[in-house]
Amino acid sequence: MEPTPKTVDINTYLPVLVDLAEQGQTVSLTITGNSMSPFLVHGRDQISFRKPEGPLKRGDMALFQRRNGAYIMHRICRVDPEGNYYLVGDGQQDIEGPIVPEQVRGVVIRVCRKGTWLGPGDFWWRFFAGPWLWLRPLRTQLRRAYGLISHIRKKGGSPHGTEGT
Repeated sequence: MEPTPKTVDINTYLPVLVDLAEQGQTVSLTITGNSMSPFLVHGRDQISFRKPEGPLKRGDMALFQRRNGAYIMHRICRVDPEGNYYLVGDGQQDIEGPIVPEQVRGVVIRVCRKGTWLGPGDFWWRFFAGPWLWLRPLRTQLRRAYGLISHIRKKGGSPHGTEGT
């Protein structure tokens, strides 16, 4: 008999994972939320993170804790001269910060995207840590265009099914 998967609220288990990371362990969890889409998708993809071993840099994915206690995993888009971080989700435009280094609880060292584990040297990792960050002001338009193209490809023609008329 197969064990029945159980869903546990993220606020229950994430502090435990953060404690393990602070003790030097590498821990993994399934992504919740859509802020890191299109790179990481809610319920499909996973991340592995550990305690940072030093200052982070642009393109790193950091798990941090907001002042209200919420845990967020986003990508660093800027580090100011004082060492504070400014982060943004891959699916977002708005930058959050400054985040002081003491708020950072972990750095993502690999991700499982569409069932395949990727690390810093892989194409998609580099794309989202580099060009995708530079394209932040155009993300909304790029995602709309991608959605339109995907729709056309699925329908086999125009987005309104009017080819040939």
